[in-house]
Amino acid sequence: MTHKERVLAALRHEQPDKVPYTIGFTEKAMEAMVQYYGSHDFLGQIDNCFHGVAARPGPKEMWLSDAVWQDEFGVQWDRSIDRDIGNVCNCVLPERNLDSLEMPDPRAPEKFAGFEDQCRAGGGRCIQFGIGFSLFERAWTLRGMSDLLIDMVEAPEFVDELLDAICDYNIALLEQALRYDIDTVHFGDDWGSQRGLIISPRQWERFLMPRLARQYGRAREAGKFVTIHSCGKVQAVFPQLIEIGLNCFNPFQPEVMNPYEMKRQFGGRLSFWGGISTQQLLPYGSPDEVRAEARRMMAEIGVGGGYILAPAHAIPGDARPENIMALIETVNEQ
Repeated sequence: MTHKERVLAALRHEQPDKVPYTIGFTEKAMEAMVQYYGSHDFLGQIDNCFHGVAARPGPKEMWLSDAVWQDEFGVQWDRSIDRDIGNVCNCVLPERNLDSLEMPDPRAPEKFAGFEDQCRAGGGRCIQFGIGFSLFERAWTLRGMSDLLIDMVEAPEFVDELLDAICDYNIALLEQALRYDIDTVHFGDDWGSQRGLIISPRQWERFLMPRLARQYGRAREAGKFVTIHSCGKVQAVFPQLIEIGLNCFNPFQPEVMNPYEMKRQFGGRLSFWGGISTQQLLPYGSPDEVRAEARRMMAEIGVGGGYILAPAHAIPGDARPENIMALIETVNEQ
């Protein structure tokens, strides 16, 4: 089977010949691996199943200084500590109105310039179109986390207006991507902490669920599988996510949800992607422990399809290089 065939089989809850996998790195982890092994040659042993594609950024996206990067919505990120994402250091919407909000143009001709070549470069991999910071995260990066949470109580109509504007943008962007040969649509949108949802389940259903349903529904109407990324303990809304058309959940963090129990409860209706601990196992475990856990997950969670093995996040800088290599070697044993 090709990588694409393995992923699509897994998402259909069919048994592929091998459990598909994908492994990614933060900048610090990549530097640690290169320093440990003396080169980038170890990357030749990684054969990821996904090939990610995305729309081109808008004209606002640029580096403002050595440390501050601005995204296409005008949100500025201080990357002096976290070089991969950063911390928001401005406020695009200081007031409860959208008069000053300049949304990127999802239909700009340059938005999908070269997109067909991006897709073609995937070869036999699963072509995944991604939209990051796709709803709740985009709203709070524009408005500020604390202000948005207060708005949900004091000014719900404003939150509706903001979320609808973001959702409309995403769907317009998705409409362009669906003209091309993509296989899955991936939405990034963190809703959780280590203890549970950042907002209440009632607020999640009130503000997020209807817009998520619109986004997922458009992809499903086009015959595409829908995958999402949401860090944290968010399994309280798995039934609702299944109801509105989600196919696959990532990152499947073992610190906040038992992967084996999640497979038992939801495995017939929801696929999972992730599961290898980046908080405990990869930084503090041994290579033998990594091998044992990866083999167990492939054998138990991978049975009957429904699983894409991966670290629970891009591998952080404190992960031990020998543990990372143990993971790479183990997934290639199949």
